[in-house]
Amino acid sequence: MAGILPRSIMSAALLAGVLIGMITSAAEAQTAGGYGPLQISWEVRNRFRLFREERDFLLHAESGRGRSVLASEQVLAIQSDGRGWARNTVNRLCIDLAGRVSEPCTRDNTKESYLTPIDHPVVIRLTGPVPVGATCAWTVDDGDGPQTSTFDCAEPVNLRVRYGRTTVVTADVSSSEGTQRVFTEIAVRDIFIAGLGDSIASGEGNPDRPIALADEGFCFRSYLGTAASQYYRPSRAGYKGGRACEAPDLLTVWQRQSALWFNPACHRSLYSYQTRTALALAVRYPHIAVTYLPLACTGATIADGLFGSQRARDCLPSKSGGACQGTVNGQLAELREAVTAAKRRQSDRQLDLVLLSIGANDIYFSGLVADVIVDTATERALFRRSGVMASVDDARSAMTRDLPQGFAKLREALKPLLGGDLSRVVYTAYANPTLSNGAPCPGGRAGFDIHPSFNAQPQRLAAVSNFVESEFLPQLRALALCEGGILCRNPRADRMTFVESHQASFANHGFCARAESDPEFDRQCFSATGDSFDPDLVTAANQPMLCGRSAGEYRAYLPRARWIRDANDSYFAAMTYPQGLPASQQPSDIHDATWGVLSAVYGGAVHPSAEGHAAMADAAVPAAAAVLQLDAAVPEVTSQPMQPIPVLPDVPRPPGRTGLN
Repeated sequence: MAGILPRSIMSAALLAGVLIGMITSAAEAQTAGGYGPLQISWEVRNRFRLFREERDFLLHAESGRGRSVLASEQVLAIQSDGRGWARNTVNRLCIDLAGRVSEPCTRDNTKESYLTPIDHPVVIRLTGPVPVGATCAWTVDDGDGPQTSTFDCAEPVNLRVRYGRTTVVTADVSSSEGTQRVFTEIAVRDIFIAGLGDSIASGEGNPDRPIALADEGFCFRSYLGTAASQYYRPSRAGYKGGRACEAPDLLTVWQRQSALWFNPACHRSLYSYQTRTALALAVRYPHIAVTYLPLACTGATIADGLFGSQRARDCLPSKSGGACQGTVNGQLAELREAVTAAKRRQSDRQLDLVLLSIGANDIYFSGLVADVIVDTATERALFRRSGVMASVDDARSAMTRDLPQGFAKLREALKPLLGGDLSRVVYTAYANPTLSNGAPCPGGRAGFDIHPSFNAQPQRLAAVSNFVESEFLPQLRALALCEGGILCRNPRADRMTFVESHQASFANHGFCARAESDPEFDRQCFSATGDSFDPDLVTAANQPMLCGRSAGEYRAYLPRARWIRDANDSYFAAMTYPQGLPASQQPSDIHDATWGVLSAVYGGAVHPSAEGHAAMADAAVPAAAAVLQLDAAVPEVTSQPMQPIPVLPDVPRPPGRTGLN
């Protein structure tokens, strides 16, 4: 059982004298050779502070030991049978489903200020050749007087150390071999990281708790179609309402079986590369704590999302079907408010790092996707008329006309938040989602037959893929780094830290990638020719899958060759209806053709899977660590043979001390 240090006081002068003696004789003691290399090791407990409970952090600390983020994600995917590690963690966070920070947040039974912690839980251990049966007289001092206690040296000791102070820890080790003293200094660095951006940044496509699907079918209509234009796709598990198109039901009844994101309005997911990057830093660096503020929102542009408000993607789960918040505040305003509140409580609190991905929606990327996959004449005409579709020429025009101005404005807004140092903005570029074996996917209905009008048309697909690869991605690099003719006021200070090393691996893992190692359900039930679903209305009403298997067997988080969600994945993982739409745009019937299209794409079609996000995090982590200088070597352990520090009788500690338990 781990020890917890009580409180006692001794003379500060005595402690100072002893420490001076330890310092002056340290070199001699290190070379004396008679006492062995005992050391004090320490680490911050539950140091990813978004998690309320240490068990959730330990899950990642164990799976991430000696592994990349991608390898860790794959291990956790197998452990969860593809159901996903986040499905339970999502209910144990310091930020609620509405995006509100819990102040205070009760973490492991202790109330903490989330944005401005005053102390951190730490565990210390004696390591090295610890003599059997040795006892350790531990002394801890953070400048207000030492605290002492004695435990078996084999026991770890838990304490809370003051943030912003250096705590000196000394262990007097007594055994039949004699007495030895070791000491170290503990200074926890709490790193404040914010995540900003669009759907790639938020984790779209990866609900923390995926949808559960039923064996039976659910009817959708096609646009301007007759009864013959109806089609069935898997229904939601637990849904007891009308499944036939002639049996409408209320949306509130349908929504009781929704997928769940830790922020439904923005489809923020714990699987996002930004969350995984912040978490990986906490896992790999035991002497830091990470305070992470996720603000990215699916659908965001620089103007509408970062600077201004935007439309919500989804609503909070509600059994009563209450009113839905239709808009989300601008991310920069939210971040400024959080930083201001933190500085009000701790004047020296600063924002250390911003993780950023933005720009795809500014050049109408979702419209490009719609142009590629919507193939039937009726739907194409309707979507073009409503402005849902965009051409490569539309995207190119926006990229050259609007995007540079947007980036310039964004730079000026971020500078005050980061002390003028934009290298602390880690911009992680998009990966081309359309590649397999380094070439554009061949197209076709495979992966997109969830809707009768979908078909990845090869020529349009190739044109979009080439535009992304040869024009859009290079332009993002130039914008972030003030290169290629992009004018910045101060190029040296205005350059962001740019991450793109993951793009090479995505060239083999686009939405069309397939492998024999893919999940059995995928190989048997998602047809390579685009014939996954039964077109017969009578038989499909009871079993829509031509493979004859239950749609509930699909596992969103099993490893697979494609790191990009196709439309089938989007439906099977999320099947989202965009409740955030204004009431005037909400279809009155859940079998409506609008729901049929949107349910197939609003859950994250053509977005990275959890594996894709993990690969992005593997690229972002080294860049973030370099910016934060986390690999700078700091000597921390000294051992030496000295007389034990005298311990005075326990005296009540002055009121107001909160540093230790």
